Amino acid sequence: MLRQLPTFFLGIFLFAACAPDKEVPSTPQDSRARMLARADSLDLGTPYTPPPGDPLSHHASGFAKIMCSAVFITGLEPDFAAENIGYFSAPYEERAKLSWDVNLSDKEVNVTLPNGVVRTARYLGDLGCVTLPEGEDEVYFQPVTLTSTLPDPTTTDWPMGDRLPEGLPEGVDADKLNAALEAAFLPEEGLTAAFAVSWKGQLIGEKYRPGITADTKLESWSMGKSMTATLLGMLIQQGVYTLDQPAPIPEWQGEGDPRGQIRISDILRMSSGLRFRAPQDPDYNPDLGYPDHLYVYTGSVNSFTYAATRPQQWPPNTVGRYRNSDPVLANYLVRLGVEGRGEEYHSFPTRALFDKIGMRSMILETDPYGNFLLQGYEFGTARDWVRLGNLYLQDGVWNGERILPEGFVEFVSTLAPGWEADERPIYGGFFWLNGNETFPVPKEAYYMAGAGGQYTIMIPSHDLVVVKLSHYKGGGPGSEGLNNALRLLLEAVPASDTQQ
Repeated sequence: MLRQLPTFFLGIFLFAACAPDKEVPSTPQDSRARMLARADSLDLGTPYTPPPGDPLSHHASGFAKIMCSAVFITGLEPDFAAENIGYFSAPYEERAKLSWDVNLSDKEVNVTLPNGVVRTARYLGDLGCVTLPEGEDEVYFQPVTLTSTLPDPTTTDWPMGDRLPEGLPEGVDADKLNAALEAAFLPEEGLTAAFAVSWKGQLIGEKYRPGITADTKLESWSMGKSMTATLLGMLIQQGVYTLDQPAPIPEWQGEGDPRGQIRISDILRMSSGLRFRAPQDPDYNPDLGYPDHLYVYTGSVNSFTYAATRPQQWPPNTVGRYRNSDPVLANYLVRLGVEGRGEEYHSFPTRALFDKIGMRSMILETDPYGNFLLQGYEFGTARDWVRLGNLYLQDGVWNGERILPEGFVEFVSTLAPGWEADERPIYGGFFWLNGNETFPVPKEAYYMAGAGGQYTIMIPSHDLVVVKLSHYKGGGPGSEGLNNALRLLLEAVPASDTQQ
């Protein structure tokens, strides 16, 4: 989810058009009109059916899950969470119609609708929280306990552990670094919870909001899409899939099904072309019903089946749209690939990724059927997002082992064709690009991003990984502080040797 990222969308449409005798700047309205006209010309004319059910019940489902995770994973006070966390799936005007209570003994949150219907989200331990389907008291799978093979982090050196060297590396300007750490927490209404920076792989600075520590698992939202790319990339490296193969989604294998032409690369580029309404669509109309983009969070359905049964709207790899259909389907491919070779699905991220690169904190949440909802339901520490960012800054190699296939980092950080055709140089493969200079860093930077101010930014020109995690409500106000911090960080460290 990237609803509260105004800097993305303020800059999306700012391009120039040439008149016969002089350059005349194109207006956002012109660019939007061209984008919509191109999409209309490619539309396959398939019908649209909005998600079933009561939208207020869906909002209650999302609210219950958000509260459950905030209280039982992050450790926030319920009243603070209700005011400040994740209201894209339960806006204030909808929350005002609902009542809620937190059951500390059973680790549940119950949200009651005006008609008496109760939506319950339950904490499942290592798999976080899940909202139960209406009228049900259990999920449809057996939750597992996850076991890490990593040693004690307090006695293990960074990055595989948390033991840090004394002092800063040579070349780092301590004053500029400290100023950047301070800037990231201003203004206070930005609600920055954690800010961490690594240079050349070494953690050189971090700061936390009062009540938050280096061990606090924080909301990350759509940074999970980049986590999804990583899990799928590992399966590609392991020979399970290739980027350019048609995605082997079972629901698409019927004779003549146009979805059978969608490649795995198209899905990663948010360019599958499925008909799947999202609030981020440039022509989004809320009057058409509850959006599919949110339903795969809140519908308490098999999200994989739901996404896989949506009809085709455009030919694949022609139109880029930020829709949760594609990361849901990528996670479907992860499950198919892992279980297809006889392995346990829920432990795959821990044993194949987290234990490889020292990530101990991650909690990945599911739907009631046990399908990972990594389009945005995951929690982790700032340090662990720094580790994941460094995997990409190191071209997918960790301690000499290639974890991601050669060329994969270049793929995810390269502008997707469907987005390029719409004159939006901002999206690669489940990673955002700094193509229209959303951030005051080189255009070659790329980043993971989530609603409400969650970022992991890779800046190859300066060997930097920058992580900022915020409480959702602070996403908009916190953008100025992040930009100021980034400017200072570029002054705090020298450019990499390849950039000098």
